[in-house]
Amino acid sequence: MLKVRDLRAGYGKADVLHGIGFEVDAAECVALIGPNGAGKSTTLKCICGLVPVRAGSIEFEGQRIDGLPGHAIVRRGITMCPEGRQVFPEMSVLENLEMGAHTRRDAEQRSDLDKMMDLFPVLRARARQLAGTLSGGEQEMLAIARALMARPKLCIFDEPSLGLAPKIVAEVAQTLARIKAMGVTVLLVEQNASMALRLADRAYVFEAGEVVLQGTGAELQTHPEVSKAYLGY
Repeated sequence: MLKVRDLRAGYGKADVLHGIGFEVDAAECVALIGPNGAGKSTTLKCICGLVPVRAGSIEFEGQRIDGLPGHAIVRRGITMCPEGRQVFPEMSVLENLEMGAHTRRDAEQRSDLDKMMDLFPVLRARARQLAGTLSGGEQEMLAIARALMARPKLCIFDEPSLGLAPKIVAEVAQTLARIKAMGVTVLLVEQNASMALRLADRAYVFEAGEVVLQGTGAELQTHPEVSKAYLGY
């Protein structure tokens, strides 16, 4: 479904990505793990058209998407739930969800709103509440639901557990598992490597803008270098 080949990108004169390559197949969950500054979030931004690609290619469903503007990539079926949630704080929960469907022109938005309320009952209870008044965990659920309102083929999550209490992190993990079970393809960047590898069918380890390890989630959970660097044992 998604193929990234020899991807090079950066900011200003500085290169951040040095030939990144990986694939995401339909209906699987792929995790990108690694230390801060390794290039994981920059890779996601390249896929979403937010950072220009300097070399290499990004293909989605057999078509090149590197160089396309962000709105065109969303229309192809890719959405991102960004780091820090980034809900619209002065808009209600319901209005935030409706914003997630702004690129759609079908008549099923209302039924999808109901589905999101069923998937995240707390959002139904808070439907008229301003998003900025929600707790961090509630805002994360809203950001995920808003991304799903676009009916994505590929949903990208950038650090969904960041800054959340352990109990809420577990709820986020359960939510991502349910999304994958719905048939949505998931690309996950996550500092919580233990959670990411439990969810992932396959995973890639980033260091200094390069992929240094890859394997199934189960394989990497028992890899000695991964265990020592990211899992604490």
